Amino acid sequence: MLKNALLHPEILKALGSAGHGSKVLIADGNYPFTTGAHAAAARVYLNLAPGLLKATEVLKVLAEAIPVETAEVMMPAEAPEPPIFSEFRKILGGLTLRPIGRFEFYEAARRSDTALVIATGEQRTYANVLLTIGVVPP
Repeated sequence: MLKNALLHPEILKALGSAGHGSKVLIADGNYPFTTGAHAAAARVYLNLAPGLLKATEVLKVLAEAIPVETAEVMMPAEAPEPPIFSEFRKILGGLTLRPIGRFEFYEAARRSDTALVIATGEQRTYANVLLTIGVVPP
């Protein structure tokens, strides 16, 4: 039995198989989970019902389990920054978010370095974050 917060066996397997530079997508309930990520990426569906689980809840647990080097977010074309971005920053310890357009975000998630896609029941729009796994220092 593990003592840390992350206990999900499929997520642990995918993260254990990933390495520096691999990407993890945490996606909201509107994200195209099947077509919006690389076919070889492991997929874990935590979207039990609308609002369960939230993207921020998943991010909190992952941020404690892996080193996050960068975080890319899907930025709306003609709207102000979504409020959830400030929550992402807080969870990630103030890490600078890299905003990219919707279609650029989809392309980034479809690359072969995306190791894991986590589907959430997040109902807030633009609540998608693509994490790059960093290095664990010696």
